Amino acid sequence: MSSPNEPLDLTLDGGALTARLVDFPSVSGEETALADAVEAALRAFPHLTVDRHGNNVVARTHFGRDERVVLAGHLDTVPIADNVPSHVEGDLLYGCGTSDMKSGVAVQLRLAATLTEANRDVTYVFYDCEEVEATRNGLGHLFATHPDWLAGDFAVLMEPSGAVVEGGCQGSLRADVTLTGVRAHAARGWLGDNAVHKAAEVLRRLAEYQPRRVEIDGLEYREGLNATRIDGGVAGNVIPDECTVHVAFRFAPDRTLEQAEEHLREVFEGYRLDIADASPAALPGLGLPAARAFLAAVGGEPRAKFGWTDVARFSAHGVPAVNYGPGDPNLAHKREEHCSLSAIAEVEQRLRDWLSR
Repeated sequence: MSSPNEPLDLTLDGGALTARLVDFPSVSGEETALADAVEAALRAFPHLTVDRHGNNVVARTHFGRDERVVLAGHLDTVPIADNVPSHVEGDLLYGCGTSDMKSGVAVQLRLAATLTEANRDVTYVFYDCEEVEATRNGLGHLFATHPDWLAGDFAVLMEPSGAVVEGGCQGSLRADVTLTGVRAHAARGWLGDNAVHKAAEVLRRLAEYQPRRVEIDGLEYREGLNATRIDGGVAGNVIPDECTVHVAFRFAPDRTLEQAEEHLREVFEGYRLDIADASPAALPGLGLPAARAFLAAVGGEPRAKFGWTDVARFSAHGVPAVNYGPGDPNLAHKREEHCSLSAIAEVEQRLRDWLSR
């Protein structure tokens, strides 16, 4: 496992640099050492202006070009699942964060170090706490404190997309549906009112729920509404007087946050519903000139992004954005998470060509 005292060597190829980053643990909230290393490595290059806010590092070129693009990626990972240090099997690099999204961060770092001239000015953003609640998100903190650092005409979020452009993103609402009853001794249950039993109707509504499929800009988005946790019970001999069903609603970009919340309240009419966390969706915007130019440069057939990503933050601040990275989104957060070494090289070369033509 890499030591926080070892500097990052940006002359390593993309795969080797990804392995180095993976071996540098940075679970959400514990990114300081990696942010220190990223900042130190980038400050070695005179063509970059480097700024830092908390554990968020921003490096910018000043070539005087007419267009500025932003390449952004998060430094944090979900908790390690006995999958660090990394290891290689053939073309596959295994380890926590290989797919989501240290392979994308490695591509960013490689480009930042080696693109000493480009056809566009480039802003490289490395931020913390993406994998946790929205209030801790480093990109959100940067938009709130230093929006000028993030100004651009187009943004590419290096989230795992299998080296395919993924447009927009789903919105996310997490809510608590609370059931109440009357506490009593379990031996005399008729004297109480079991709140856990009342969850049956909430679960029935969820089981019978038919999610929408929505086509936007030629991309199909699938919605989903699911229970993710149930909390209830006091003790083995007590009838519970409260039970909470935690639900997650992933909604298509044609809904606003307000419309998504209204829909949830319709689904759970008659029950107390409290919103725990909310993040808006982002429309794909693939018809915009900057997005069309990027698609033409990197090729492939675009698809919808399933899941929430920070393209929503860029879009909300008037910067068109897409998801494009070497990792496989279906492997994110898995114990067997891995990334193709050839995909890392492919994405780096495509972005290099786009920024060099």
